Amino acid sequence: MVTIDYRSPEPIYDQIVKGILRLKAVGALSPGDKLPSVRSLAVDIGINPNTVQKAYAILESGGVIYSIPGKGSFLSGEEDAMELLRRTAREDLRREVRKALLSGLTAEELQQIMDEETKGGLSR
Repeated sequence: MVTIDYRSPEPIYDQIVKGILRLKAVGALSPGDKLPSVRSLAVDIGINPNTVQKAYAILESGGVIYSIPGKGSFLSGEEDAMELLRRTAREDLRREVRKALLSGLTAEELQQIMDEETKGGLSR
């Protein structure tokens, strides 16, 4: 369901959130679909259940999922998953731009990288 890159500096709970948002955005998950339980997802990807719980709490606070006590967590049809995914991507990009500037890259170099990366679109 969700893949985790254990070498990534991105927190695992964030990877889970983004993974579920991507699945919703591409239609692999539909409103009303039941998500794996916290415990089963934690076992499947080999992490602490508290990490999955944190990801689910973030998704629930954003309206992406809802929980029914004793039944589990379900994908909501209320939140626009693509907008939440875009907002998350903007935040990630801002964080990375700040890191790049702190490491000495200039605004011109960053613009050149952006131009190179966006030239081919998603076809690369």
